[in-house]
Amino acid sequence: MHRGKGMKFVGDSRVPAERKPNIPKDYSEFPGKTEAFWPNFLLKEWMVGAVFLVGYLMLTISHFSPLERVADPTDASYIPLPDWYFLFLYQLLKYEFASGDFTVIGAVVIPGVAFGALLLAPFIDRGPERRPFKRPIATGLMLLALVSIIWLTWESVANHDWEAAAKQGAIVEEKQIDMEHEGYQIYLTQGTCISCHGENMVGNPGVAPSMFEHGYTKEEIIDIIVNGKGIMSGGLFTGTDEELEILAEYIAAEGTPE
Repeated sequence: MHRGKGMKFVGDSRVPAERKPNIPKDYSEFPGKTEAFWPNFLLKEWMVGAVFLVGYLMLTISHFSPLERVADPTDASYIPLPDWYFLFLYQLLKYEFASGDFTVIGAVVIPGVAFGALLLAPFIDRGPERRPFKRPIATGLMLLALVSIIWLTWESVANHDWEAAAKQGAIVEEKQIDMEHEGYQIYLTQGTCISCHGENMVGNPGVAPSMFEHGYTKEEIIDIIVNGKGIMSGGLFTGTDEELEILAEYIAAEGTPE
C-alpha cells in the first residue's frame, strides 16, 4: 500500500518509491551566478595569467638581475643579504635576545611560535562569523603578524649598508697571473695573507686591497710585508728572507714576472 508522495512502507522504515539520478542542475537555473568551467572560466583565467606573464617578462627585461662577483669561500668579510621575503627573519637575528648564544630562539623558537599561532587560529576561533571585527582572535593574530613582518623588513632595509654591499659584490675583471711561479707558491703558504687578499691576490673590498694595484717597488713591498701598513700588521710573513725577496719581486711584477 502506497502512502505519501512516492513513498511506501517497508516494515517500519520509509524508502523512496522511485530513485532519481543525481544530476546537477543546469546553469540556466542560476542566471548570472554560475558559468561553465570549460571554456568560460578557464578562458578568463588564461587571459589574466597571460597579462601577468607579459608584465613579468617586461620587468625582467627592463631590470636586470643584481648579480655579484663569483663567490669566494676565502672571503670571511662578505656579508650576505637574503631575499626580500626573508628580510624580517634576517633582521630578527640582529637583536640581542635572538642572536649569539640565543640564535636558536631567533631562528627556530620565535618563528615557530608565530607560524604555529597562525596555524592554530582557525581552531581557536571556530565561530560562524566571517566578518573580521567579529573574529577578534584570528584578526588580531593576523594583524600582529602583518605589522611585525612589515616593520622588521623595513628595519632591515633601512639599517643595511647598501654602499658597502655594492662594493663587496662588485664584479671585477679577473687578472691573469702566473700560478706556476715560485712567488705564487710561496704566497699560498701564507695563510694570513690569503685570508685577507684571497687566493687570486685581488683583495676583498673594505678589508684588503689588490696586491697588484699599488705602484710600489720591490723594496717598498718588502717594507710593507715586514712592518705592515694601515690595518695590516707587521711580522706576519713566516718564510725565509730569500722567499720574501721572491714574493716581493712577484708582486712588483703584478703576478707576471718574466
